[in-house]
Amino acid sequence: MDAKTPAADDLTDTLRRIAEALERLSPRVPAAPDLSAADAFIWHPDGHRLAPVPRVNRVDMSLLRGIDRVRDMLMDNTERFAKGLPANNALLWGARGMGKSSLVKASHAAINAARAKSGPGPLKLIEIHREDIESLPDLMTLLRGVRERVIVFCDDLSFDADDTTYKSLKAVLEGGIEGRPDNVIFYATSNRRHLMPREMMENERSTAINPGEAVEERVSLSDRFGLWLGFHRCSQDEFLEMVQGYVKHYGIPAKPETLRAEALEWATTRGARSGRVAWQYVQDLAGRLGVPIEEPAAPR
Repeated sequence: MDAKTPAADDLTDTLRRIAEALERLSPRVPAAPDLSAADAFIWHPDGHRLAPVPRVNRVDMSLLRGIDRVRDMLMDNTERFAKGLPANNALLWGARGMGKSSLVKASHAAINAARAKSGPGPLKLIEIHREDIESLPDLMTLLRGVRERVIVFCDDLSFDADDTTYKSLKAVLEGGIEGRPDNVIFYATSNRRHLMPREMMENERSTAINPGEAVEERVSLSDRFGLWLGFHRCSQDEFLEMVQGYVKHYGIPAKPETLRAEALEWATTRGARSGRVAWQYVQDLAGRLGVPIEEPAAPR
């Protein structure tokens, strides 16, 4: 009598095909990413991919004026993190064009320049776009398997009334079972201190049975950032200092009295004084004088 019958062969083949189908359906454990390709990356949730950025668009730290206090605080926090010491997630909030995202990128570059001299490997910077925040837990899972220390950075972070993706961020910062990996820190910039529009907070308070609890969950999101750094509109003197810093850095031949008058007029026509407005004026000035300059990222 044969050891296998046709029926047994059919059953074995069916079980094999079921096992293969289940293997295809089961989620694969993602491999730890290779971060040696660059110092900065952009996160693409489709395919769980980190795209290397060969040249980061950033402003030199010396060109960021009028933000000395917050600059020093962020640098100290970043340096402690790079050394493996306790450090806080940071929320940089406030006026547009005052250098929030520029400071994050400049701090990353400054820390890596110092580490290049002392020997440790470079600190990595990974940008996650606002619309991809819901995939943040997936990114954190990937980064648990790497040896490098990583700043995960989200620029212009805010949430609207019907947006529930803030829960993903909230869980990652402190709330979930796993929490934030020890080798990862989260930096975000926002024009809103509480990451949600004031009118939305007021609407929920006015219509809620318990106004205090109506917005507590969303407001408490910003509380999970241990470091709050406020950026405010600059004074006239600070604005002129920004303009003069750019002019000196790029060797633009401008007369001091003309520079002052033109810069103030430029700010008046724009209705604002900020690092971004200063850079826009310097671009115009350099163009009129025929001076080519390598454009940095406009302060944000």
